[in-house]
Amino acid sequence: MIEFAPDQPRWRQVAEVVRERIADGTYPPRSRVPSVLQLQAEFGIATATGQKVHRALRDEGLIYTEPGLGSFVADRPADSPTP
Repeated sequence: MIEFAPDQPRWRQVAEVVRERIADGTYPPRSRVPSVLQLQAEFGIATATGQKVHRALRDEGLIYTEPGLGSFVADRPADSPTP
């Protein structure tokens, strides 16, 4: 678990960790990202917080969700820099 900063919402802090993992290739394009339940277990967050993390990353275009299959890292646009 990470130590949460008190001055920032937990969902933003967890989303930042997942963003960093996507950027550094820990979660490569088209790979599965942790489910809401996995985020709960790893970070000790509530279900609603995990859902908010997924929603924020989807809104940013970093992940996409396939109903019944899970959430996956989106392909990087051709003009985006690789880490």
